[in-house]
Formats: sequence, C-alpha cells, structure tokens
Amino acid sequence: MSSATREKSGSSRPHPADSHDWIRVHGARENNLRDISLEIPKRRLTVFTGVSGSGKSSLVFATIAAESQRMINETYSAFVQGFMPTLARPDVDVLEGLTTAIIVDQERMGSNPRSTVGTATDANAMLRILFSRLGKPHIGSQQAFSFNVASISGAGAVTVEKSGRTVKERRSFTVTGGMCPRCEGMGKVSDFDLTALYDDSKSLEEGALTIPGYTMDGWYGRIYRGCGFFDPGKPIAKFTKKQLNDLLYKEPTRIKVDGINVTFEGLIPKIQKSFLSKDREAMQPHIRAFVDRAITFQTCPECHGTRLNEGARSSKIDGISIADACAMQISDLAEWVRGLDEPSVAPLLKSLGDTLDSFVGIGLGYLALDRSAGTLSGGEAQRTKLIRHLGSSLTDVTYVFDEPTIGLHPHDIARMNDLLLQLRDKGNTVLVVEHKPEAIAIADHVVDLGPRAGTEGGKIVFEGTVEELRSSGTLTGNHFDDRASLKPSVRTSTGALEVRGADTHNLRNVDVDIPLGVLVVVTGVAGSGKSSLISGSIAPRDGVVSIDQGAIKGSRRSNPATYTGLLEPIRKAFAKANGVKPSLFSANSEGACPNCNGAGVVYSDLAMMAGVAAPCEVCDGKRFMAEVLEYKFGGKDIDEVLTMSVAQAEEFFGGGANGSSLPAAHKVLRRLADVGLGYIKIGQPLTTLSGGERQRLKLATHMGEKGDVYILDEPTSGLHLADVENLLGLLDRLVDSGKSVVVIEHHQAVMAHADWIIDLGPGAGHDGGRIVFEGTPRELVDDRSTLTGKHLAEYVGA
Repeated sequence: MSSATREKSGSSRPHPADSHDWIRVHGARENNLRDISLEIPKRRLTVFTGVSGSGKSSLVFATIAAESQRMINETYSAFVQGFMPTLARPDVDVLEGLTTAIIVDQERMGSNPRSTVGTATDANAMLRILFSRLGKPHIGSQQAFSFNVASISGAGAVTVEKSGRTVKERRSFTVTGGMCPRCEGMGKVSDFDLTALYDDSKSLEEGALTIPGYTMDGWYGRIYRGCGFFDPGKPIAKFTKKQLNDLLYKEPTRIKVDGINVTFEGLIPKIQKSFLSKDREAMQPHIRAFVDRAITFQTCPECHGTRLNEGARSSKIDGISIADACAMQISDLAEWVRGLDEPSVAPLLKSLGDTLDSFVGIGLGYLALDRSAGTLSGGEAQRTKLIRHLGSSLTDVTYVFDEPTIGLHPHDIARMNDLLLQLRDKGNTVLVVEHKPEAIAIADHVVDLGPRAGTEGGKIVFEGTVEELRSSGTLTGNHFDDRASLKPSVRTSTGALEVRGADTHNLRNVDVDIPLGVLVVVTGVAGSGKSSLISGSIAPRDGVVSIDQGAIKGSRRSNPATYTGLLEPIRKAFAKANGVKPSLFSANSEGACPNCNGAGVVYSDLAMMAGVAAPCEVCDGKRFMAEVLEYKFGGKDIDEVLTMSVAQAEEFFGGGANGSSLPAAHKVLRRLADVGLGYIKIGQPLTTLSGGERQRLKLATHMGEKGDVYILDEPTSGLHLADVENLLGLLDRLVDSGKSVVVIEHHQAVMAHADWIIDLGPGAGHDGGRIVFEGTPRELVDDRSTLTGKHLAEYVGA
C-alpha cells in the first residue's frame, strides 16, 4: 500500500490501535494507596515524586510493574509457571494499556562471592569466547577460561546396549576448566582461628561452641551432642586427634539422632557452606563480626587473586591474558578491544566493544570486570543492570527506574538524564521514581504523591508538567526550587584524624587530615575514591560508628520494634508488670497464635498460581494468643502498643501516664522521631517500608551506638527535598552534642551546609584517587577549579 493510499484510508477516522496511548490505573489500593486513579502517557518520561513513604513505589513497582510481570508469567504453560516465582495480583480494580515492564532497581547485585561485574553483564562470557578463539597457546573451549569451572577427569566401565547385547566398555572423560584449584575460583583463601570456634576448656554440653546459632538447645547442638563420634561431656582439649578431626573436618555422614535421620558434618565445612557462601557485605552484623573474628582471608598465593589456573593465565592475545584484561579499567579495556583487528571474530569484537562502551557512557568506565559484584554501591549496581538494556532493539517497553541518580555527582546526573531520554526516544515508556530536582526537570509528565507519608499519604496531589508543578502548592512544588545557601560562619575544628599513605583501590598514596568536632563532607564524582578513603582508613578505627548505604533486609515477621531493639525493653516491662516470662510477648516465640504461628495471616499454597493470604480467624490478625492479650502495661495490651505510631508510643512511654514510663524504650523512640519517622507504626512489617524509610530506620538504630565519630554514606538516599532539611538539622544536633560527623555525599544542600569539604578527583578510577580540594564551602565556590566547585557555585547562585 502506498503512503497516499494509507493517508486516504486513515483520514476518515483514527485506527483503533492508536487509541492505546495511556496506561490507565483505576482503584489502586496497594499498601497505603487510597483508591487512586490516574492515566500515564505512553512513550513519554514520567517522574513520580513525593515524600519518602508517600506511596510512589507502591504505585509504580507494587502495582504497575508487578501486574505487568504477573501477566507475562501467565503466558507460560502451567508446567513452566511451577518453576517461576508466584506473583499475587495487586490490589487494584483496573489496569489497562500495560506493556512489558523491565525493572531497574537499587537492589545490590547479590551476595554470591563468585559474581563479578564481568559475569553479571555477560562481558566475561564474550571475553572467554574471544580468548578461546584467538589466545595463544590454545588451551581449550571458552570454559577453559572460566573461574567457575573446575578441571576434572575420570575413567571407568559403562554398560551399553549394542545389537541387542549388553556390552561393557571403558570410557574416559576430561573437562578443562579455568578454576584455580587452590582457592576454587574465589581469589582468596581462608584460614580459621580455632579459638574463635570453641572454648576447648569446656565440653559441648557446657556450651563450648562459640559459633552464632550453634547453641546446645538448638538443632545443631542436638546433632553434635548425639552424633556418637565423641563424648559431648568431655572437654574438647581432651579429645583424641581423630575425635577433634571429626568435630572439625568430617565429611557429610548420615546418622540418626533421636530417631531422626540427619547429616553430620564437621564445623569447618559447615561454616564454609553456610557463612562463607555469601559475600561479607551481605552478612548479618553478628555473622560478619564472627567471620571477621574467626576467619582470616588472604589473596590466593597460587593465582594471585585472579581466580584462574595457570593454563588460563598462560594463553594470551598480544601479550594480554584474560586475567590482565579483567583487571584493566573498563575504559582502557574498551580501547584494547577496539585495537584488535581480526575478521574471524568481528561480530564478537563489535558486541564486546559496544558493551564496554556502554559502561563508559553510563559513567562506570572506572570499574574493572573482576570487581566483585557485592562491593558495588546501590547506584553502581543499578547502572550496571542498565548496561544490558542500552543497546536493546526492543521498543514499546516500559522501563521502571528506582531513583537512578542515587550515588551520582551532579556532573554524572546530566549523563544519566541523557540515557533516560535516549530510552524514551526509542519509543519506550520510562517511569522514574525520583527526588532530585535535576532529574525531575527532564520529565514530560510529573505525578506527585502525598500529601505526607504513611497513612497521611497515598493520594495523587498533582499531575502535570514540571512548570505546573512549581506553582501547584504541593510539598514537592514548594520545595522544588529550594537552594541551600552557604553558612555565614563555620565551626572550628577541635583536632584531626590523620590519614597517611592511603592506597586502597584507586587512592594514590593520599595524605589528609580530617577535622574533628565539625561537619565534614567528602565529595567527588562517582568512582573518585571517596568510600575507599573513608571506609578503608577511618571506619575501622575505635570509636567510629559507620552507617553505610546498604539496604536493610526484613521479612513479614520483622518490624521497626524488633530491628531497633525497642521490643526488648517493652517485653521485659510487660513481663515484670504481670509476673510472667518476656517470651510470651513475642509473636515469634511462646506468645504466638498457634493457628498462624504468629504471622497474623494464614497462607494457602495454590502451586503455580499465586497463594492466598487470609487474616487468621483465631487471633484476628493480631498474631498473639488470646491469653497474652489479657496482660496489660499502662492500660494497654501488647497488640495495642505495637499498633501505635512512633509519635504515639513516644508519648505513651515518656509521659508516665498510667505508670507506663519506660526510659529505655523512650530513648529509641526519640531517635526514630528525630529522623522523621514519627508516623510509622512500631509493629508494621519492614516489608511495607519504602527505601527512604528503611534508610532512616537504619540511621536511627546506629545513632544509639557509642562513638565519637559518625560516618554517614549518602544519608540523603531516598529523601524528599523537604526531608533533606530535617536531615541537616539532625547532623547539626549531632555535631553540637560534641560528635564529629563525616558525610560522603553528592547533594549540594549538604555540601553547602558543611564546615569543611574534602573533594576527590579529578575524575574516576585511575583518573581519580587524589585530593583536589580541602577547605570551606565558600572557598570551594570561590575557587571553582573542580567539577564539584563549579556545580556548587551554580547551585548556590554564586
């Protein structure tokens, strides 16, 4: 059909297919959303904003993206769906116009210590193919260059059917892998300090084991007591050599304990499988403390940390081995790949080059492919996930981003904005949850949720353009053009923390004095060495409290009261007032409703279909046994206390009305109110909290630790413009109380509020790692010799 014919046939009325230009949401009630309805334009960039906890993620992720993924999963057969995670339909009346959703969130890239930047982005897979084709000497297929594949060989007799007869034949096989045999592809070897595993002066029955979770009352204790390989009543110091070897190293062995078939395994292989299978950064704090105390890690002396065996390291292209290539800064590796001229692998070289160029284009050119994925920050992880989508030919896809500017310097935010616009211009719908005004400014359409957080939020308070948002009168609109001004005077330091010769990662023998008794901001472009300087040189010192940006994990059973330790004094107070055990007042212990086991809901598993969760009919969702709710403290039962907001609980435990004064609980609640969480319920599941709320919950918890120096790594993550002001007030109160506060931050409002700024750069990776400025914010603005100085001067209007 010619274009003229098309125009003629389509001139009378629009084609029905062109009427689906909107994503329509009607009656959304997920989490705190209040039956909201809206229409989102397709093939446009829509930014969702509002205070932390207002319902942005509930709308974008838990409703729109979740339903898109659920409906795509339903297109597979029931057999395939049985192997996939089951997703419940969001609480919404109507969702129309959905397209395939690709979620690029802030979640860390996983705790697997074998995962690297290269393996997570397929760059390693392409490199392995490249070396298997061009490497000299040729050592085998691509798996010969994989540090996750071990070299094995074997031989034996096999039985085969031939011409109706059964014949035995000898067969042998060989697999050539690239795994270093010494460290098993981990790059590090571990050495155990046995004195940290047990007290050899005690017997097992006396509690000799000092490993977290290995108490004699628990299941592990029953196995080790009843295994029969040694006397549990004899001190470990008196064990024979064989008995001690069985305790520490015995291979998995089936035994019977109390009439139950179980597997016994030595302590060290057990610890390696349970604790060391995770990356250190992903461990729970008490597990991490045990691992740091009991296990020494050092670079593998055989592979020198490359994870690869000698064969894989010996095969080279132009004098470069795959280990050398993975250790290069990605921007340098991209140059090396472009320099290879080999027509036989031209498509592979182009694909690999494009992937590496995507790293550079997205601002991650300073990374190396052998960097452990678990060490990436939330912002770095999010951008790494974005790599695989940048060159995609897909169109009419919905990309969903969760604060893509986290961890980005103002200089890098402009680059991220360009990438978001590129995705939109290819014909995709881009949905972004964001707080930074620089990122909101590029939106085609803005949806503002609020007016406040939690139960005071969940409504659409504005829809329209950025210009209309400015005059809308909403909290976001009122604060959109807020700019912090430089302080007229700064505090004087009371001393200094000396750092000499810092050379962690890309730092170049840095010497710096970090002032004490003031608010210090450490800044610089992403990858310039900020975290390497502070986490590597300051955080390990005594008296230092470090609050990183790692997200707190939580199940339905954990809540702000359990996470902060608030529940402990409350349980004891209830127990003392009623003359009973504290464990009765825990829904995870003796006080749990027997019908739902303290969950408050009863789950019905429907195989490949989403399970149904119904409120427990016995406890009516309160999670406790009926008799527990008869015990009172200050006229309230434990369920009534846990349904209080932080502000209500602070008044209840602080005022002393009805004899409910409880200083230990009031102190924790005061800290929660200080970080702006007065509206959350102390017993609501952590799974219902937003990212910003979890970050502030973590901050409040660490503020209770004793220390003179506080390190905060990007505390503005997930905070609305209005909340940043509250954070600055909190930092001021910390400093005025005699603490020293060091903040790693990109937010210009925090920089402007600092007493002292340390700027690293000038670039990222090997182009950074140097101190490019030290001084007051005023001096930085007047100097304008660094990227940070130029952006801060523009921000404050100097």
